[in-house]
Amino acid sequence: MLYEVKVFISLKEAVLDPAGAAVKSSLHHLGFAGVEDVRIGKVMTLQIESTEDKIEAAVTEMCEKLLANPVIEDYRFEIEEVVSQ
Repeated sequence: MLYEVKVFISLKEAVLDPAGAAVKSSLHHLGFAGVEDVRIGKVMTLQIESTEDKIEAAVTEMCEKLLANPVIEDYRFEIEEVVSQ
């Protein structure tokens, strides 16, 4: 089966996010004073051929070994089966 996987990666709360701070400052300068915090992250979309019983373990391994840095980043993912038409 073919799956579409969205991987969401963000810095851990304890890690400083200078890009997020810069965006927050810019938003305040533009008049959006109500913005309390900004955290910058990444979203990756993968299409993976796999089986239902192996897809979650495969994506977890990809995140742990390459897509995310588990020391400073958190990740989560969503898996959807691609329905052929």
